[in-house]
Amino acid sequence: MRAKLVTTLLLMFSAQIVMAAPADAIRASLAKLNLPMQVQNISESPLAGLFQVQMDSGRIIYASEDGQFLVQGALFDVSNGKLSNLTAAAESKAIGDSLNKIPRKELVIFAPKEPKTHVTIFTDVDCGYCRLLHSEIEELNELGIEVRYAAFPRSGPTGESARTMESIWCAEDPKKTMTEAKLGNTIASASCDNPVAQQYQMGVQLGVNGTPAIFLANGTLVAGYKPAKVLAEEALANQ
Repeated sequence: MRAKLVTTLLLMFSAQIVMAAPADAIRASLAKLNLPMQVQNISESPLAGLFQVQMDSGRIIYASEDGQFLVQGALFDVSNGKLSNLTAAAESKAIGDSLNKIPRKELVIFAPKEPKTHVTIFTDVDCGYCRLLHSEIEELNELGIEVRYAAFPRSGPTGESARTMESIWCAEDPKKTMTEAKLGNTIASASCDNPVAQQYQMGVQLGVNGTPAIFLANGTLVAGYKPAKVLAEEALANQ
């Protein structure tokens, strides 16, 4: 019995060593590229010889065991006769986890008393569809959806839109100021230590290239405007 236990422990230890070697090789290879994203986790993918590399943004790439080859794209499982996007499923979960870690104080949040779920929206004050979506925010709240705004000035982190968004985040009442800005009204200039540039970069890493970019609670991306009732239905179905 003792010999069997020792053998089992040795096999487990050997497996850990085998797994550590590819992970170390992949990390070393990626470190040389000076990527803007950091490696969060490395694990075996369902495809033999290919390793799944999760970046801190939530995005996933794949690497060979020695780290010399990288693959970016979707990995599909067709074993049941249907296309199942394994990459999208893994990315959505990681992105959802990443967004849910943003401190609430760094977001502009419109919430009902008893939220059923939430959405995180990368928004711009000058975007027409962002303004249309904001005009329906009370309806979204009534349907149980908490709206968490993150900043994504489309002209970049140093333009006029970015300065306006910094004033919103630094205002005494960010929610009221956000609404005024979305109505096209002039708002008071304000400055403080704010997360606008950081959130813009996070949006870029997540693949945001337009606004509004709506992420449901499970990390699924809804690109562009959808009427409040339709968005609420999708949000409730993707918690």
